[in-house]
Amino acid sequence: MDPLSDIITLLRPSTAMAKPISGRGQWGVRYKSYDAPGFTVVLTGGAWVTLDDREPFRIAEGDFLLFPTTPAFSLCSKPGAPCIPAEPLAEAVRHGEKEGQPEFTALGGSFSIESVNAPLLLALLPDHIHISASAGRATRFGRLIELLSEECVANYPGKELIIQRLLETLLVEALRWDIIGNNAASAGLLNGLRDPAIARVLRAIHKDVRVRWTVANLAGIAGMSRSAFAARFHEVVGCAPIEYLARWRIAIAKDALLSGAKSLDRIADEIGYESASAFSTAFSKRLGCSPGRFATSYVAGVSPGLLAVS
Repeated sequence: MDPLSDIITLLRPSTAMAKPISGRGQWGVRYKSYDAPGFTVVLTGGAWVTLDDREPFRIAEGDFLLFPTTPAFSLCSKPGAPCIPAEPLAEAVRHGEKEGQPEFTALGGSFSIESVNAPLLLALLPDHIHISASAGRATRFGRLIELLSEECVANYPGKELIIQRLLETLLVEALRWDIIGNNAASAGLLNGLRDPAIARVLRAIHKDVRVRWTVANLAGIAGMSRSAFAARFHEVVGCAPIEYLARWRIAIAKDALLSGAKSLDRIADEIGYESASAFSTAFSKRLGCSPGRFATSYVAGVSPGLLAVS
């Protein structure tokens, strides 16, 4: 699989919550940060989003906004509108005036992802992806938005299931859009896949993680000198190439350990370690516990200390 498919497979995204949001008149709400991907699909009208220490930006009809890990943010009818604290709820919400036709309607919610690799993998994604209607219209993404909008106002059998599947498809399309788009992206995997030379290296690593990759042979794949490649990779992806390889190997190992279907010897072989002992040493050094203790602790109840990655 390609690197993006690899990451999505380990994250196993599904729609955890999707609810109608509407507003009329002057209104504003402020949400705290939470460790889950959040999204908003604007169906009609528009609103303003403000992230900490950034200028407000407008989301309008047909827009899709994705937070791979949701920061604290404000959603309001206009910049500067007073905002009241709000908590994510599963039911429909109405902001501002309670009577009259809403001036803003949207579908908002969050995705559920596999938590064991979320901190590592989400660190490889940008802090938010905003796809405007003008950019997405007449594309696959635009057509998906139209289908979702139609499904939201209809009352067909299986409506909730269709909405969930469309939202999950939109998540993948949004991540793919950030790769092929023209706007500058922050350092991370998606940014790396937009750089032809770095993308070749990422695809090579993901194609065969067992190879004993070195900076020299990865630089050869990129068609660059070692020093130029190392600097470019760090600039684009946000970490050194061998560090990326190590993180990806551990991510695969954690996923395999939790499934319980493979021995340590087999896991070690599949991710490029000479032996189970070498794998266990590398795993313990990075996570602070043995592979067996990690799996046992996760099943018993996640310990933050055991899930931390550097």
